[in-house]
Amino acid sequence: MEHQTSEFKSKSGFKRILAASSYTVQGLVMAWRIEHAFRQELLVFVLGLIFAFVLPVSAFERLTLIGVLLLVLIVELINSAIEAVVDRISLERHPLSKNAKDFGSAAVGLTVLLAAITWGTVLYNRFM
Repeated sequence: MEHQTSEFKSKSGFKRILAASSYTVQGLVMAWRIEHAFRQELLVFVLGLIFAFVLPVSAFERLTLIGVLLLVLIVELINSAIEAVVDRISLERHPLSKNAKDFGSAAVGLTVLLAAITWGTVLYNRFM
């Protein structure tokens, strides 16, 4: 059996960082192109970013507000990766494939809930 190595294994130092950065950009561009949920969440992130800098909150509160929205994007990307791998393996309906996709969706849902609770708490404490 021939051993396959990652494309990263052949790169080191600055070349590896450049390659990783390129893959990051490619992943974000592809998510923008094919993932409707990612586009929606990115819009919410941009609006939240603007509000976070306009609101009279502390630096830590601002970081928290932005951080939870960024976390939603991160978990959405992981969920999309899980869905892509499941679909790559087989488009056939299977209980384990359903579980994998449902678990990813649940992770996104819980992260959105965390973001909503965080924003609600910060705004309530600041303005009520």
